[in-house]
Amino acid sequence: MSDDTGSDEATPDPAALNRERLPGRNRRRFPGISSRAYEHPADRSALVALRKLTGFDTVFKALSGMLPERSLRLMFLSDSVRVDERQFAHLHQLLLDACDTLDLDTVPPMYVSQDPKPNAMCIGLDQPIIVLTTGLVELLDEDEMRAVIGHEVGHALSGHAVYRTILLFLTSIAVRVAWIPLGNIAIMGIVTALREWFRKSELSADRAGLLVGQDPQASLRGLMKLAGGNNLHHMNVDAFLDQAKEYEAGGDLRDSVLKILNVLPRTHPFAAVRAAELHRWAASRDYQRIMDGHYPRRDTDADASVSGSVRDSAGHYAQAVKNSKDPLMKLVSDVAGGAGDLGGKLRDFATGRTGTRKAPPREPGQDSAAP
Repeated sequence: MSDDTGSDEATPDPAALNRERLPGRNRRRFPGISSRAYEHPADRSALVALRKLTGFDTVFKALSGMLPERSLRLMFLSDSVRVDERQFAHLHQLLLDACDTLDLDTVPPMYVSQDPKPNAMCIGLDQPIIVLTTGLVELLDEDEMRAVIGHEVGHALSGHAVYRTILLFLTSIAVRVAWIPLGNIAIMGIVTALREWFRKSELSADRAGLLVGQDPQASLRGLMKLAGGNNLHHMNVDAFLDQAKEYEAGGDLRDSVLKILNVLPRTHPFAAVRAAELHRWAASRDYQRIMDGHYPRRDTDADASVSGSVRDSAGHYAQAVKNSKDPLMKLVSDVAGGAGDLGGKLRDFATGRTGTRKAPPREPGQDSAAP
């Protein structure tokens, strides 16, 4: 059919117009960004502690050559759906956008695996693989999923996949060697340290997800849905954050100990805790500086100071202890600050007394500095 206008301009390609309107085209990109820009200080310090663990280097080197990565890839290729232009095309586009935003040269293969439990992971030794469960895909909207895929791309950029794969393997074989004296104890020691690092690495990846999505509310909604399911009309982000504050501050020393015991077997921090951490970072100067284009580049990673990272981590923990409302953290702060009556506080914990302890009355004329 001829063009009656006589114009020499070609008719616009609808596919090209759609590409221009794809979500994420107006989001900020971060060329050459280093993972140091978003890594949580606790992530770095936990990884340093993990690498210093007796026997970890030996296990790491041994497993690096033993892990059946080829078998792992074949398993997902044969029993999951690979995300590409023809399958889950909307997820494929979100993956491309995430890699473009964080300037990741190699796009990791991504699969959707049948599992009603919402979950995602980034694993692999030579090349990271991203896996999303059907439960997660069905739970989240596009903006929430963008943050999750950015989260997993952040894991890939940080090089987390290797340690996460080893944790999965060690967790699976721990059951098989449970009958061997000391064998299970040795493995579980490494597994416990890996889980501690794993939990902290999730905080880093949450930040990467926010950098990709650039929508704090969507990131927080996604975490809230992981806790409460797809009932968004019954939930409220501000109320969820208040819930997190109550968890972080509430209770006595017994609750503090129970929090530690509850989190030890987990690979992920609790959803409310993650939401509170991410909310604080989204409001921080560090996040704003990255959004303004001021961030460390990966071409300077070789020059980064290890001692500087350790100082940053130590400073983070010191500030966290100082500002925490958790009773156990307050006790640590009191002891570090030279406060007395530690024995009395511990007796209160043992006997269940949570009130403020009063100092014993002094005898008339007794000097306040007397022992």
